[in-house]
Amino acid sequence: MIWNLGSINADNFYQLPHLPAPGETLAAIEFDQGLGGKGANMSVAAARAGARVIHIGAVGSDGTWALERLLEYGVDTPHITVVDVPTGHANICVDANGENSIVLFGGANQVLSEQMIGAALTEASPGDILLMQNETSGQVYAAETAKTLGLHVTYAAAPFDARAISAILDQIDVLVLNAVEADQLRADTGHALSDLPVRDIVVTLGAEGCKWVSNTAKSEIFYPAYPVDPVDTTGAGDTFTGYLVAALDRGMNMADAIDLASKAGALMVTRHGTADVIPDLKEIEDHDFST
Repeated sequence: MIWNLGSINADNFYQLPHLPAPGETLAAIEFDQGLGGKGANMSVAAARAGARVIHIGAVGSDGTWALERLLEYGVDTPHITVVDVPTGHANICVDANGENSIVLFGGANQVLSEQMIGAALTEASPGDILLMQNETSGQVYAAETAKTLGLHVTYAAAPFDARAISAILDQIDVLVLNAVEADQLRADTGHALSDLPVRDIVVTLGAEGCKWVSNTAKSEIFYPAYPVDPVDTTGAGDTFTGYLVAALDRGMNMADAIDLASKAGALMVTRHGTADVIPDLKEIEDHDFST
């Protein structure tokens, strides 16, 4: 079972001819709104990958629609609290090549209390997975509590903050980050990834694929990406992480979990949107990744 301490956002999408330069005003070609936040995206991805997911989070009174949407996508929501703070949101600008620029407002995601988190995790069982990202409050308490209860901790180090990850580095079993975040982590810690006290580290490399650093086997293995024509990279990393964690929760080995997650991420970049368009297992099984 996966317990995801994660953000919940309203995602506002603006399709633009190019990403705005400083001081530039651009007219959007198209606008859309959907469910997002790294936490919600990962919960939906994990649920669509066949795992049972309990989301730990918060929304404002303006965000109860998000709870209904998560339920529709198979995510358990009894530990999402409605608080007296506006729901988090993201303004996402996407250019003609599918690249994006994002402005976040944390809102309700930043008022999660130890009481809310503890009430959820007391229902967890040893061997369950706690999944986290750096878009909510309460990460240190959640990680320490999870390890005390015998859970495995997976951390997606985004948005990257050296202090946030350093505070829980000793608690992390699986770390997922992109190439830029990996470089930042090396610079901030002064250590190579292979010297960190983390069992498994997966570095996503965009169109080039990903790298698995196993600090148990003392090995680094590269996995090429599946070739696709991207239209929007938003949510691809979250989809990859959600599928990876779900596969590990289902007992798959890391190599097979990475392969499944890579397929999910590849299919995701061919779609516009975030949580609402994350592919399910059948779509991945039916897709021909050889072309």
